[in-house]
Amino acid sequence: MIDVDDVVQQSAGNSLERLHFDTQKTATRKCQMFAAPLPSASARVFSARHPVTTPMRLVARIVLAVAAWSLFLGAGCYQVPVTGRTAINMVSDQEVVKQSLAAFDQVRKKYRLSRDPAQIAMVQRVGERLAKVAFWDVPDADWEFVVFDAPQTINAFAMAGGKVGVFSGLFKIVHSDDQLASVLAHEIGHVAAKHVNERLSQQMALQGGGWLVGGLMAGSGAGALTSNAVLEAYGLSSNLTAVGFDRKKESEADHIGLMYMARAGYDPAEAIAVLEHLEETTAGQTTALSWFSNHPSTPDRIEQLRTLLPHALEAYRQSGHTPTPTLVN
Repeated sequence: MIDVDDVVQQSAGNSLERLHFDTQKTATRKCQMFAAPLPSASARVFSARHPVTTPMRLVARIVLAVAAWSLFLGAGCYQVPVTGRTAINMVSDQEVVKQSLAAFDQVRKKYRLSRDPAQIAMVQRVGERLAKVAFWDVPDADWEFVVFDAPQTINAFAMAGGKVGVFSGLFKIVHSDDQLASVLAHEIGHVAAKHVNERLSQQMALQGGGWLVGGLMAGSGAGALTSNAVLEAYGLSSNLTAVGFDRKKESEADHIGLMYMARAGYDPAEAIAVLEHLEETTAGQTTALSWFSNHPSTPDRIEQLRTLLPHALEAYRQSGHTPTPTLVN
């Protein structure tokens, strides 16, 4: 007598083996950085440690696994500007922009806008020039540069879609257009590199595609991707003290930003001066609101910038700009 449960389970097991093999090969070809962890995550669902007791439960698990893999295989690889690194994006660019705009509105409601005309003019002037350089890497961005009245907060950020926020405390360490450009270019570098997309993708991968599968099952498209989730991914979820991008992404943003500011005609050597100003300003302080609180250590960053400086200086010379530093009192 043939046992239906045994037949269903054996058939599912054979199908899963083929699914695992095919998707692993495809994933490896698409982006090797994610190929190894994802198969093992889905395979665990069907391992001996998770026995299947009924055909319905087995079918449900197969559907979830296939859905997760289908979404993963639909993900796209992209090349990060300037550095050329290959990364994967498992989230919708449009949805990230949509939720980033909503997240920016949350920040905007929380902080008063600055009324300092000199600071506002400086941020607008520098931001607009950098945006022209970044256009080729972020062509769909609708750039907006806003100064928030937060004198104790040495911070700045940029979001997908082109929303950039500068907290007035940043002017404690930047005193010229060139120095401000180093900070804004770094933040724009995060957007150009799609670091928030990558971070969200990595979180989804670790969860076995759970966010997207849940979204499909609920008919909500992007699943659990909300403005709060995006705020957390940017490191802006709890009074701006949450941990932002990992240090490798921060170093990559330094690299991209250095080239952007140089191409825009701002002296890249001033990026090092900003780091030195930060050390002087925050010496002996335990502030969690520093623009560099979650970045690599200052000596490491300076060493990297000095290594990249000759290339950046060449781009600076070729830019044809001769900006005059503008002091902010």
